[in-house]
Amino acid sequence: MKFKQPQTLGQIAELLNIEFVGEKSFPITGINEIHVVEIGDIVFVDHPKYYDKALNSAATTVLINKKVDCPKGKSLLISDDPFRDFNKITKYFNPFIASKSSIAESAIIGQNTIIQPNVFIGDNVVIGEDCLIHPNVTIYSNTVIGNNVTIHANTVLGADAFYYKNRPEGFDKLLSGGRVVLEDNVDLGASCTIDKGVTGDTTIGKGTKIDNQVHVGHDTAIGEKCLIASQTGIAGCVIIEDEVTIWGQVGTNSGITIGKGAVILGQTGVTKSVSGGKSYFGTPISESREKLKELAEIKQFLKEQKKK
Repeated sequence: MKFKQPQTLGQIAELLNIEFVGEKSFPITGINEIHVVEIGDIVFVDHPKYYDKALNSAATTVLINKKVDCPKGKSLLISDDPFRDFNKITKYFNPFIASKSSIAESAIIGQNTIIQPNVFIGDNVVIGEDCLIHPNVTIYSNTVIGNNVTIHANTVLGADAFYYKNRPEGFDKLLSGGRVVLEDNVDLGASCTIDKGVTGDTTIGKGTKIDNQVHVGHDTAIGEKCLIASQTGIAGCVIIEDEVTIWGQVGTNSGITIGKGAVILGQTGVTKSVSGGKSYFGTPISESREKLKELAEIKQFLKEQKKK
């Protein structure tokens, strides 16, 4: 999530009322999670296991719960609760604003796009040309939709990430300040749910077609010309490369990659990253020919045992 105007280390420290290490005028341009950070970003870390990863990332400011040596060319924000203070930054620079109409005045809708009744379109949404948005679709603020996109009834774009910290008093939610981005020629079926990124974008690439009742988690990137069948659940921070086919009732772990041209057969549990150009099946996942051979051997073994 980029700030509308660049900030300084001193300004952010004052906002959070915390100590800092570095020049007061050190520039900060946004906040991001570790897997998408860029120069100018703040990243937060609150566990020693991940200190080195955060300190050595592309982020130039680290919001951390311990005073450590500051890497050259970077700055630190010292917090007793980085998770809480990361939320403060998100809330301050991207506050929730209640809508006053079904289609926000700030929304931009392209020529020849058809918006059916009972569609909600939030602030700063951009929708391209020749799109068809069916009834009861909900498009949260800041969503970006390309040209020639079809979205069927009851689909929701831009709901919050499912991301919580377990505290003694209950689960504490990490606020979502990212977006959903649909590129040209995407089709979404009925009752799909595409969560926005925590700080970045959840993206669906050109020409991808998604069936009914598919869920896509936060910060996932789906490539071009993919086919995803119904009742598939894709976790957060997944990378699905171009021309992947995923059949019905597939589920994935978070943070994995599915390689270009892979085919995931129905009811598979994608428990790890898989390379492209192959067909996969089963839980735990393996190449479909191997899995089917294993099942045939087990069936034969049981048959022989029954005869004894």
